[in-house]
Amino acid sequence: MRSMMPRSILCAVLLVPAFAMAQDTETAAATSAPAAVEAVSPGNGLISAAPADKGQIVFFRESKMMGAAIGFKVREGETELGKLRNGKYFVVAVEPGTHEYAVQGETKDLLTMEIEPGETYYVKGSLGMGLVAGRPNLAPSDEATFMGMSKKLKLAK
Repeated sequence: MRSMMPRSILCAVLLVPAFAMAQDTETAAATSAPAAVEAVSPGNGLISAAPADKGQIVFFRESKMMGAAIGFKVREGETELGKLRNGKYFVVAVEPGTHEYAVQGETKDLLTMEIEPGETYYVKGSLGMGLVAGRPNLAPSDEATFMGMSKKLKLAK
């Protein structure tokens, strides 16, 4: 009959450092989150008002464990507007009119938007299951959804 003692010791040796690291990460996130919010411009606390002659779009991606290592580029035509990584957001000012935004991974997703001057629009990026790398998706969203996630979002560089 085998002894359970070696397995128990192995589990304890592996789990104790994991719990300590998780607590350190939570403590660091709790102490650094308010500073990030305070350092950003007025408006709704994170996003400044759109210029009167242009519209602006806030692209954001929720912080999730699944697909955390995968990022994707948001493009309009051949122009790269920004990179959407896990838990990041960026803001783009655009001319009024019809615009088409694309993301590409295993598949390509297109989002067409009609932009009005002085308005702010929100677009949520997400990553679906794919065979190899995942399927990026862009979907219209709203300020309430963005603000609900804002404590876990950081401005993309």
